[in-house]
Amino acid sequence: MSARRRHIAHIHLHASLTEDQYADIIELMSGITPHVQAVPPNAVQLDLTSALRYFDLSPYDMVQTAMMRLKALHGLDSSAGLAGNRMLAAMAADASAPGETTWVPAERAAEWLYPRPLTALPGIGRATATTLTRYGLHTIGQIADLPPSTLQRLLGAGQARLLAERARGHDPRPVTPAEPTEHLIADLVLERDCLDPAQQHRSVLGLADRIGRQLRGERQVAGRITLTVRYADRSSTTRARTLPEPTDHSPALAAPALGLLAALGLQRARVRAFALRVDDLRPADGAHRQLSLDPGDDRARNAEAAADRARRRFGPGAVGPATLAGDRRGRTPATGSSHSRTPAMR
Repeated sequence: MSARRRHIAHIHLHASLTEDQYADIIELMSGITPHVQAVPPNAVQLDLTSALRYFDLSPYDMVQTAMMRLKALHGLDSSAGLAGNRMLAAMAADASAPGETTWVPAERAAEWLYPRPLTALPGIGRATATTLTRYGLHTIGQIADLPPSTLQRLLGAGQARLLAERARGHDPRPVTPAEPTEHLIADLVLERDCLDPAQQHRSVLGLADRIGRQLRGERQVAGRITLTVRYADRSSTTRARTLPEPTDHSPALAAPALGLLAALGLQRARVRAFALRVDDLRPADGAHRQLSLDPGDDRARNAEAAADRARRRFGPGAVGPATLAGDRRGRTPATGSSHSRTPAMR
């Protein structure tokens, strides 16, 4: 007896969610299937495999039911991807316009993937894309057709094996029922679409500074950082990185955040908004910091503490990074709170 074919839905919510809204969304989706996984900051994945027989609906109709419930009960617009695994479902959702669903049946997965640009494949950042395009590789299909030994010479054995599997549409990860972990998020919606790399750099730097201040104010440190970039066509890209050590130091948050931005290779992309999220939070008192022989590190932290004291006394605009001085034009905070916290799994 053959195993049942999996049907995974990735639903992207076109809104900035508070912690209570996100929890309500997960609870609502749990009424469709018990296999619901949060994909912060504003998406969920559903394994519909066991729910299809119960509701006696097609996979596509199940996704439409979920999207209609989101709109009717919470007023949320969404887009969705439907496929046989989590990776394909997420990629299909990225390719979907608001209100639409892209369905990639298992028998058409290779055909759907083949012409797509290689940068659409999870795990390919700017450095990897530069290496591959230097050798004339521009699409996912070209990676799938490449002999494994050739790909290994270009990227190394581990990364080559992973990308080859993804290029063929393979992703064995299950949807794991879980609520989002505790996190902080800062976001910024630009008044105009931004093509200027310098302004994009300043925007992400400003978000890292805000996140650092929030962490220090709550006496917490973060172990992981995620950058989401939303474009003028409402599509988005999300990249994450685990930090070398848990930190609340703004420059230590800004460096990986700017690294994630650079790895995207945005070039002439029209950027509409940024969101920076940190998670794996823990109390600052219990965190260990690697000692540094560089006296400049201690001076930077002492200056940061002094700046925090000045802001508490004279207001949040009293002190800030020199790079951000006067950078107030062409951008506005996102609607609602710029920081949100999602409770740990209960």
